[in-house]
Formats: sequence, structure tokens, C-alpha cells
Amino acid sequence: MTVCNDPVQTLMPPTELTRELWLLRHAEAKQDSALQDFDRPLHQRGVEAANKLGAWLHQQHLLPDLWLSSPALRAITTAELVCGQLAVAQTVIDKDQRLYFKGVGAIKALLAELPQTSRRVLLVGHNPDFERLLAELQANGQPAERQALAFPTASLARLAMPDEWRGLSAGCAGLIAMTKPSSL
Repeated sequence: MTVCNDPVQTLMPPTELTRELWLLRHAEAKQDSALQDFDRPLHQRGVEAANKLGAWLHQQHLLPDLWLSSPALRAITTAELVCGQLAVAQTVIDKDQRLYFKGVGAIKALLAELPQTSRRVLLVGHNPDFERLLAELQANGQPAERQALAFPTASLARLAMPDEWRGLSAGCAGLIAMTKPSSL
């Protein structure tokens, strides 16, 4: 696998029939020891990054057909801001507790329950789960490549997925692109 230094690392061209999984790490949150981790709001830089990513998705005519988010405030706010940039009602966002630090197995179980009609699925969640899931699913997840594809806040990984959401195995997906809003 070749890793490029572009803000949008395109590694595998998508096709019309490609089923895609989009992993969006929540935008930067405020550090506030008075709040529970679950209740941390976005930092102003996070708000700007989420809006920037949403605007870029709009410009690229990229729109998921299924939206799932961690119920943590910083994740759901990130999803809502992206919705706003895409002129999509926030009611399309479903919250799922399995996206809040429950591990790769829980996320794969969530994916296994998806309707087979879903072609572009957006998950909004957290590290380290997203980095681990990305490393497991991508076909060439060698350690050096995993580090090159680290998941900064408000970054989006697009994966080409197999025809079935059930039974996802290691190496079953190909990375289409990694988009980092700091470079857009």
C-alpha cells in the first residue's frame, strides 16, 4: 500500500457498487475535569473542524445513507455539525452506545445488524476503537501503515467493504481515503 502526503489520502478508487464504511472520529473536545468524559463539549477548534469537514463532504457530493453516532456529547455534536453542512436533518442520526468505548467487537456486532440496503454508513465515534477497527479491517494493515493513518480528531476514513455487513474478517476492507480537516 502506498501512503501519500495529500490532505485527502486516496488509496483505493471507489466504484459505483462499492459498499462503504465511513469512520469519523469526533472533533476536538474541551478538556474540563469538572465534567464527566461523556459530557465533554466540543472546543471551538472542534466546531470549526467539523464544519469544515461537512462543507468538504458537501462540495464532493458525498452523503451517507445511514448515520450512527456515539451518544457522547462531543460525538453527537460532531455528527450534527456535519449534518448541518450537508443540509440534512439531524433526525437522521441514530445514537448507539456501542460506539462509546465498547471495543472493536461491539462495533462489528453493530455493523452485522445493519440493513443490507445500506451502501454508505457513517459511524461517529472515538479512538482507540476506530484506529483499531481501521487497522483490523484494511487489507494491508502493517504497523508502519497503521501509524501513517493515525486518526486525528475530526478525521474521516472511508473504507470499501464486502457485500455483507455480517462476518467481517481481518483484511476484508480496502481504504478508499483518509481525510483530515486540518489540511482541507
